[in-house]
Amino acid sequence: MPSSLQCIDCAQQYPLMRVIYACERCGGLLDVAHDFDKSAKPITRSLFDERLGALDPPYSSGVWRFKEIVYPDIEDAQIVSRGEGNTNLYPLPRVAAYAGVDTLLLKHEGENPTGSFKDRGMTSGVTHARRLGMQRVACASTGNTSASMASYAAMAGMQGIIFLQNTAIALGKLAQGIAYGGTCLQINADFDRNMALVRQVAERLGIYVLNSINPFRLEGQKTILFEALQQMRWQAPDWIVVPGGNLGNSSAFGKALLEMHQLGLIDRLPRLAIVQAEGANPLYRHYAGGFRDFQPVKAETIATAIKIGDPVNLQKAIRALEWTGGVVEQVSDQQIMDAKALIDGIGIGCEPASACSVAGARKLVERGIIKRGDTVLGVLTGHVLKDPQATIGYHADELPGITPTLRNPMLSAEADLEQIVELLSPHPKPLPQNEGGA
Repeated sequence: MPSSLQCIDCAQQYPLMRVIYACERCGGLLDVAHDFDKSAKPITRSLFDERLGALDPPYSSGVWRFKEIVYPDIEDAQIVSRGEGNTNLYPLPRVAAYAGVDTLLLKHEGENPTGSFKDRGMTSGVTHARRLGMQRVACASTGNTSASMASYAAMAGMQGIIFLQNTAIALGKLAQGIAYGGTCLQINADFDRNMALVRQVAERLGIYVLNSINPFRLEGQKTILFEALQQMRWQAPDWIVVPGGNLGNSSAFGKALLEMHQLGLIDRLPRLAIVQAEGANPLYRHYAGGFRDFQPVKAETIATAIKIGDPVNLQKAIRALEWTGGVVEQVSDQQIMDAKALIDGIGIGCEPASACSVAGARKLVERGIIKRGDTVLGVLTGHVLKDPQATIGYHADELPGITPTLRNPMLSAEADLEQIVELLSPHPKPLPQNEGGA
């Protein structure tokens, strides 16, 4: 099946093997365009359902199970995979009640090998880098991208180069990039400036960029929805709610839904809701202004994974909203951390940015946009251990400007049996200040 790179604005096409990230004619973003009519085999639900539970690669991967709609002509031997995907879809009545709907399911992408959804995009991006013969790959990152890229680059025998800002880095993510052998550059700049720098350096030195401006990344990220809808027996929900930072997932989801509908895998398009943090809300502001005058923002939020003020996939995300009749919402850091505490407390857990899905769904229900009887699919993007400082700070009541309404305080005691028994009794008495306690 022939595939090509195609500009989303002027439809100019380029060969798949060109190293190019934007249209040379108009500067527009690029899609990987597949001609499904020329597929070697019929693309049907049964094709993918028959591969469920496969033990051998590539179909044991939750990305490559959908190879025909991700990268149809790649040879199996060229695929760089860690068995990513195959993440759980959780029906969570307590979270649904918090959000104000009868049915809410959460797709937990924190269960991927490096702990975030980025692995789905990195298996396809690094696979294409291998096909191109690249020896070095690079990314700007708030943390999750760097962790994933370093891992997949190491597996492929490539050097992974990471551009990191020098403040507000979640240590769980930074540690992964270092552990996996990535070349880490801490730069006195925010993510948006680092994104510009990595593209300039890559062009000068012949390094392959693996941020989500790379269209092959988004082909892998499409499979979050392919897999979730397969888990829902191909019955489309009413809403899909996703956090929005650099807008790669939002963009990939729009493309995934359109392709699934065109192929007859689903019979209708769900509506997409993109949720941003109030302190990093350029898409929300643009949406509220009728998409007339986009202005980047100086991003500031506790949800570091979406702390991005000038998202590179803006136009693809707008396209996804137009295709699906979607909406954009914003939530405060307080709302994010309270939703996170709820998700954590039921034994699932997630990083702060993930909780935008639940916080945003709750806010959209309050506004009457999502109805109680609607079926809502939310996406959790990262593992709870990605940002342990935020979790501990919340429950210790040490986060500036945030009141922990779902706090689980740490207890402390001397090595004294009676004191411990008193603490753990059904109705413990408050301890004097000098004897510990919360």
